Amino acid sequence: MPTIRIKYFTDKIEKLAYIGGKSDWIDLRAAEDVAMKAGEFKLIPLGVAMELPDGYEAHVVPRSSTYKNFGIIQTNHMGVIDESYCGDNDQWFFPAYALRDTRISAGDRICQFRIMEHQPAICFEETDHLEHEDRGGIGSTGRK
Repeated sequence: MPTIRIKYFTDKIEKLAYIGGKSDWIDLRAAEDVAMKAGEFKLIPLGVAMELPDGYEAHVVPRSSTYKNFGIIQTNHMGVIDESYCGDNDQWFFPAYALRDTRISAGDRICQFRIMEHQPAICFEETDHLEHEDRGGIGSTGRK
């Protein structure tokens, strides 16, 4: 199991931990109170910096309830933090866009992350024909 060194920037959030047996994603929390008006963008501090192991990156995404609870979406849809973002002041942030007026309190769970190994080096081989049957295009499996 890789060990990750973590620095906390505040005592307003709980220490990071898995949610017992429910997921291998780890929740991240707002590190301060945030008020946003509809149409406003803010970088919400998450109160942590980490030293990820060499060859790994963190994928940061909203929790499934983030929009329902707070009316915000993540502007980059998925954040990727690589192991070079590991300095003393390299705090993680959630880039949020508000679709309605909202208030987020310090300690609220707004996103989650997992670490993944870097993609291996790949080579592309150009061809005029792929040797499999067409699936039918985008949305070809229907709605129900």
